[in-house]
This record gives sequence, structure tokens and C-alpha cells, in this order.
Amino acid sequence: MANKLRNYTINFGPQHPAAHGVLRMVLELDGETIVRADPHIGLLHRGTEKLAETRTYLQALPYMDRLDYVSMMCNEQAYCLAVEKLANIEVPKRAQYIRVMFAEVTRILNHLMGIGSHALDIGAMTVFLYAFREREELMDLYEAVSGARLHAAYFRPGGVYRDLPDFMPKYESSKFRNAKVLQKLNEAREGSMLDFIESFTERFPKCVDEYETLLTDNRIWKQRLVDIGIVTPERALNKGFTGVMLRGSGIEWDVRKKQPYDAYANVDFDIPVGVNGDCYDRYLCRIQEMRESNKIIKQCVKWLRENPGPVITDDHKFAPPHRVDMKENMEELIHHFKFFTEGMHIPEGEMYVGTEHPKGEFGVYVVSDGANKPYRLKIRAPGFVHLQGIDEMSRGHMISDVVAIIGTQDIVFGEVDR
Repeated sequence: MANKLRNYTINFGPQHPAAHGVLRMVLELDGETIVRADPHIGLLHRGTEKLAETRTYLQALPYMDRLDYVSMMCNEQAYCLAVEKLANIEVPKRAQYIRVMFAEVTRILNHLMGIGSHALDIGAMTVFLYAFREREELMDLYEAVSGARLHAAYFRPGGVYRDLPDFMPKYESSKFRNAKVLQKLNEAREGSMLDFIESFTERFPKCVDEYETLLTDNRIWKQRLVDIGIVTPERALNKGFTGVMLRGSGIEWDVRKKQPYDAYANVDFDIPVGVNGDCYDRYLCRIQEMRESNKIIKQCVKWLRENPGPVITDDHKFAPPHRVDMKENMEELIHHFKFFTEGMHIPEGEMYVGTEHPKGEFGVYVVSDGANKPYRLKIRAPGFVHLQGIDEMSRGHMISDVVAIIGTQDIVFGEVDR
């Protein structure tokens, strides 16, 4: 009888139809134990890299927002840095600090979504609701500075689109809110954007404490994550893991520290690392990273208050004219028209830039032939690299553990199937 028993395969998924992307896993099982996991990427392919070859450098920028649509400005940052290094564009100091501040706001946005949805997948619903409470405030920052809540296109080669506004949009009165609730909602919105961000950084550590109260010592949470999906430091390196997936295994590698870009060399923060390399350690790393991001944002707010200045390069080959000048001067109007239709011409050459994206190392490789469009654009998406480790991480575990492993990888399929 024993000889007649054999492994069988099941379809696990597709999960998240068109939200995080379509992932179907073919699991080979011995009883309920996974012997092999074969991930199949669904067809959400937008052809981002080829589309960029038919667009100017500026027109290709919004495509970056649409890769990992939970970490929009971090995608933009890598693209802008690659173009700037290729064209030797000098970015004003104030723009560098604004970029770092918003990159860390984006990191918090990403981790709130990552931890919230991970908990939701496993069955802990409350954290998801708590996380979206803070995400809403940070989304308001995106909207106030760029006009869009998701696809910001705020970072530009040479700096940022515009300086920080002197005010924050306020909630308006309605029949669903009384005056007391409205006053509390608008309490932090009376001053400038920097006042609002500073107020958020003072409140946020207590919010992280709340997430930890709900999860960190929760018996069920630990049973679902501890010793699940263990990756040794050697295997993490061999698999090409980066970000939390690498640091959770105990390797202290962070591009912001080791190869600083923008203003990261001027801010103080620690690199959280794990010990066991399991799902629980990676959760703890993300929690601590949110606290460190909060520290960085505080330092940026302090510097930006004390140092006014330009936020985009003064080289008019790479920056549009000021809008006031454009409306008063015909030459500036022509310059504006040419800049946004023909675009900028980048010198011939090639450049790779890797940044510390919330999910790992996000890299942009640009090849220029001297024209106004990239000759080739290639993207190193951290999620794509991490996904191929799911087989090794799942072996020997139960079917229910696959859910925890998908959650710990924090995958968004916009960048995986780009």
C-alpha cells in the first residue's frame, strides 16, 4: 500500500486578482507538507521598459509610479538619480532633503501596507484598520505636494516638481461631523506642511506601539510566524535577496548607509537586523524601520525649516522655466513648450543606480544614445528576485504557512511583472 502513495499537486491561487498582481502557485504536496512550490506570474505585463524607449525622459517618469504602486516616490528616486548621474546634473541641497523626507514617508506607507495586509492574510484584521488610519494622513501629504494620492510624479531629474506648500488642506464641515470632531481632525493642519509633518512624527511612535501591542507578543501571531520561512545569511546572499529579506537574516546591508545618495549621508539612523531569518524577524525589522524612518523625517524637517533655497537645478536644459516667467515672457513660453514636448537630451552613455527601496534594492539601468529618449531602460525589481526564493522558503511547511511566506516577502506584482 505504501508504494502506491505518491505526491499530488494543487493550484494555490490565483491570489489578489489584479490588486497586488495575479500569483498562482503550483504546490507539490506530500500529505499536507509542501515538497515543491512553483510560482507562476500572472499576465499583468505592461511592458514598462519598452514603453520608456518611445517616451522622453520626462514622459517615462510617471511609469515608475506604476511599478510598485505602494512605494511610488522611491521608484521615481532611483530613475531620477540614474538620469542625473548620466547627464551630470547637480541637484540642489534642499531638493535632496525633500527627496529623502518623502522617500521615508513612502517607506512608512509601504510598511504600513505590508504589515497590515500580512496580518489580514493570516487573520488579524484590526492592525490593517489601524495602519490605514496613519496611511490616510501620509496620503494627504502626497496629495498636497503633488496633486495626486498615488501616482505623484513629484521627483524630477534635477530636483523636485515644486517646493513644499505653506498650508495643508483641511477637512470641511458636513452633516456627518460635529464641530468638535472637525476641530480635532484639523488641529495639526493649521500651519504649513512642515508643521503637519512634525506633528505626525511626534504622534507616530505611539501608533507603532499600538501595532506592537496587537501583534508582537500575540501568541497566535508568533505561532504563525516564528520559525516559518527561515532563510540563512548564506542562502539570502546566494539568492540575491536585499532589503528586509536580507537584513532579517542578520546581514547589515542598507544602500542608504553603504552607498549614500541624495542627503542620506547627512542624517543619522540605525539599520535593524534580524537573528533567525524567519517571518517573525522580518516583521520586527519592518516595525523598527518605521521608527528609524520617523527619526530621519524629523531631521529633514529641522533642516528644511532652517535652509530655504531652490528645489530644482538652474540648468535650463534639464528644468522648465518658472511659471510666472512663462506667463510674462515669450521666450520662456517657447522654452516651456519645447521642454515638455521634445524633452531633455541626455549625453551618450550608460548608468546603473540602485536605491534602498522599502522592499529591497530597486535598480534602474539606463542606456542613452544622446537622444531625448532612453535607448534602453532596465529595472531591477526586488520583488522579482524575492519571488524565486519562495520554493526554498516553503519546503517542509504546511499549506497555511505559504500565506505567511507570501506576506513576509511583501510582493507587489506591478514591479514583478513589469
